[in-house]
Amino acid sequence: MSVRDRELVRRLRERDERAFRELVSEHRDRVYNLTYRMLGNRAEAEDVAQEVFITVFKTIDSFREEAKFSTWLYRVAVNHCKNRIKYLARRHDRSKDELDENAGAVAEAGPPGPMRRPDRAVEGAQMEVVLQEAINSLDEEHRAVVILREIEDLSIEEICEITGLPDGTVKSRLHRARLALRKKITRHLA
Repeated sequence: MSVRDRELVRRLRERDERAFRELVSEHRDRVYNLTYRMLGNRAEAEDVAQEVFITVFKTIDSFREEAKFSTWLYRVAVNHCKNRIKYLARRHDRSKDELDENAGAVAEAGPPGPMRRPDRAVEGAQMEVVLQEAINSLDEEHRAVVILREIEDLSIEEICEITGLPDGTVKSRLHRARLALRKKITRHLA
């Protein structure tokens, strides 16, 4: 764990409100993107992301500092998403947002890229909708590993730490999720 993360954890344990604001500021986009990809609904993702930060603040004493802080934060976020998915399934309230070009966009530092042609922008937005719908159709276990690996670009080892699953299980779920996504996307494009 980095010196910066250790200092942040220490200050969070002291219930420093400025540390909480720093935590949210540093990790807001990644946590929101993860929750959005898991839930497929902006409002739900925003609610769950807020719950994640509150949970981290309240339960920071349970963080054992054996892994990276971000790994623990992701574990909290994935668990909150799984709980919300179960809750929504029980309520049969699985309405999804329509995605637009900016759906799930991360506020990245740096200059904007070159202007895209309008037809390619529309194709990209349509493909984003297809991809999110395909991800939403996966069960929560497969959805979590594919999002963590393919979207968040985490290593297999980090995914194992976040999910608490053995290496082979993560690889197997990732393989099955990729096959399912490929099948759904190929069917849509055909």
